[in-house]
Amino acid sequence: MRVLAIDTALAACAAAVLDTSDGIVASETSPMVRGHAEALMPLIARVMKQSGLTFRDLDRIAVTIGPGSFTGVRVGLAAARGFGVATNVPVVGISTLSVYAAPYLAGNNSKTSVVAAIDARHQHVFLQVFGPGGQTLVSPRLAPLSEAIRAASSAPACLVGSAARAVADGLSKHVPAPRTVDAREAPDIGWVAQIGAVTTPPQSAPNPQYLRAPDAQPQNAAQLPRR
Repeated sequence: MRVLAIDTALAACAAAVLDTSDGIVASETSPMVRGHAEALMPLIARVMKQSGLTFRDLDRIAVTIGPGSFTGVRVGLAAARGFGVATNVPVVGISTLSVYAAPYLAGNNSKTSVVAAIDARHQHVFLQVFGPGGQTLVSPRLAPLSEAIRAASSAPACLVGSAARAVADGLSKHVPAPRTVDAREAPDIGWVAQIGAVTTPPQSAPNPQYLRAPDAQPQNAAQLPRR
């Protein structure tokens, strides 16, 4: 299976092509907080050229659906859906929280949990907690940072996501130390591709996972009356 993976949900613009027979055959990641819309198409073009494939050669497109930046999520989803419609290739949506956790769940044969926390600002995080085998212990949600700290304090855990360091810093010295603190600002695009390859399209529709209302709201009270 050949998968094009796209991620613009957080602080990077990234794409990769996975051939399940050969592994990642092309990949590029550009760290950025904004400007994804301008950077994404040229980046995908470079990755596809490096892979030696055309869009018709793809079997699937995988795209991160959030949680993350409202604008970034929309940019990636629009591109993935557009390519999917143009080439009749199925598109699957992948949670950024699950991508952060994936490397640690793949080799997790112990009872260690994985706490995935993405900075949502104002002492809040996008949170999901995974148990051994990948089962969800705490479903994806917008939560106070204190809730993520409590989730990480019950037993040694792997802390992943852009808020992982904040969670680790909030732990008491009297609780078990985290096994891992991986605070990268964006997940590994290679794992987006790998998860996309094993995801069932009907069960993973490419729909945004915002987990909160937008910061900008229409000012209904200031609307002028219609004539």
